Amino acid sequence: MAAPMRIYHSAVKSFLNVSNSHCTCSVRRFNPRELKKFYKNATITQTNGWFEINLDQKKLKTPNGKVFKVPNEALALAVATEWNMQHKIVKRHYMHLTSLCNTALDNPTYKSREDLVRSALHYAETDTLCYRLEEPEDLAKLEKVCWDPILEWARKRYDIEIESTTGLLPPEVPSSTYNKLRRHLLSYGDWALFGFLYGTENLKSLILMLAVVDKHIDVKTAVTLSRLEQNYQTTKWGNVEWYHDLDIEELHTRVAAAALFIYWSSESSSIIEKAVIEF
Repeated sequence: MAAPMRIYHSAVKSFLNVSNSHCTCSVRRFNPRELKKFYKNATITQTNGWFEINLDQKKLKTPNGKVFKVPNEALALAVATEWNMQHKIVKRHYMHLTSLCNTALDNPTYKSREDLVRSALHYAETDTLCYRLEEPEDLAKLEKVCWDPILEWARKRYDIEIESTTGLLPPEVPSSTYNKLRRHLLSYGDWALFGFLYGTENLKSLILMLAVVDKHIDVKTAVTLSRLEQNYQTTKWGNVEWYHDLDIEELHTRVAAAALFIYWSSESSSIIEKAVIEF
């Protein structure tokens, strides 16, 4: 078990380290969502095919009071790593995997599978990649060079029709495109759909999130493409020294968490011979 634990710990740490290093001037905004660390170690146990998180000897609970449990060992290890990486203060606003699990378990807005897919598909006609500017000319060219290849990939990968527009009205999306994307999304489990919607909402792009999950592009590229216009303006006019960097890194962690959540919640549960796993 030592090797898998190191793998999952490293994967989660790679995006948590960024958020934990944020400047202190941003932390005060989130004080209501922080609490003093009250445990020493987070461990996982397997119960009836599910994996629970223990903070010392106490079971972790969701905001609605349910026992926190996940269907997959890998995801449980990743969540436990989030909790073990907290220091004197537990910064729940940076614990995106824990938050996604809480959402899937409590489903506070009572979304069905169809609701989740419908919300994600809304971005088929409002996708960032489909809305183009005609001027300034150099930005219009940049959008074409950077965004057109992703749209072309999506057309071939999913056999869909999707076009861009320079007008105020959304581009017309054929029903066949909706149906094909709907079938693809419904091939994922309930938990993964929460991850898809979370990632899509943060990127403002279903196409980019699909490309990340399909491993056509990485998270860094997806974030860069989703912020193409903002980055252009920043290059031209400059930025607030810490604020823009903070915003970009937070977006990285959210999209990375969504991708990891989809991957790990889609894996089959494995049997653990030893019930408790220490980090």
